Amino acid sequence: MTHNLPKRSGGLTLVKRAAAAGAVALAVASLQPVSAAQAADTRVVGGTPAAQNEFPFMVHLSMGCGGALYKKDVVLTAAHCMDGSGNNNRITVTAGVNDLNSSSAIKVKSTKVKVAPGYDGTGKDWALIKLAKPIDRPTLKLATTDRYNRGMFTIAGWGDTREGAGTGTTKLRKATVPFVADRVCKRHYGNRLVAKEEVCAGWTRGSVDTCQGDSGGPMFRKDDAGKWIQVGIVSWGDGCARAGVPGVYTQVNTFAADIARAASAL
Repeated sequence: MTHNLPKRSGGLTLVKRAAAAGAVALAVASLQPVSAAQAADTRVVGGTPAAQNEFPFMVHLSMGCGGALYKKDVVLTAAHCMDGSGNNNRITVTAGVNDLNSSSAIKVKSTKVKVAPGYDGTGKDWALIKLAKPIDRPTLKLATTDRYNRGMFTIAGWGDTREGAGTGTTKLRKATVPFVADRVCKRHYGNRLVAKEEVCAGWTRGSVDTCQGDSGGPMFRKDDAGKWIQVGIVSWGDGCARAGVPGVYTQVNTFAADIARAASAL
C-alpha cells in the first residue's frame, strides 16, 4: 500500500497506506509509506467483495483510511492517518455498511484523537478516535499475546485495488494473506522493519495485499473460540502486492495494554 510516511533509513521513501482525500477504494496491495496528509491512498489488491455484515466492526474514515471499532465509541486506526492528538471534530466515521454510498450508512463525527505516545513515523503506528456517540455495532477484540501472530490473516478495506490507482472503491473488499517471518521480511526491508512493533504478511508471489486507502484498517483472524481477533493494523510497505514485498502491519499485541489505557482516558 502506498501511505504517507517519512523517509526511513536506507534512502528509500516509504508511503503509509492511506488514501487521498475523497478516494475510497479497496485493493489488496503492497504498502508504500506516505504523509498524514496523503494517508487516504490505500486499498486491498487481489481481493473479493465482502458480504454485508461479514465484518461489522469495520469503519471508514473521511480522510481515506480504515479502522475498527475498539469500543462502541472508540475507533482503532493508524497514527499516520492522524494529524496529532487532541480535540478533533473533523473526522466522519462511516459504519454499518459495505457500500459507502448506502442510505443506511451510520455516520458519526469524532470528538478527540489520541496518537500513540512517541510516534515519529517509525513503529508505534496506532491511534484512537473518540466518537461523538456510540455506534451500535460489534467491536473487534485485540490480541494481547503473540499466539495468534501466525498462520493466515484476513485483510479488508475500501482502498485501491491496484498500486497507483489513486481512486479507491466505495464497496468493502477482503483478502487472505499468510504470516511472513521477520527474518524473511527483512530480506526486503532490512532494518527499516521494527520487528518488535511490526508484523509482516503477504504472498511470495505478490498479487494480494493492502494498498492506498486501507491504512488503519485491521488485519485479523479467528481465535481458539472461533471469534475474530485483531493482530495487526495496516501500516506501510513498498508499493502494493509486489512479488517478494510483504505488507507491514502494526503488531497489535505489543501495544494492547497501551491502547487499553489510552481508550480509558479518552
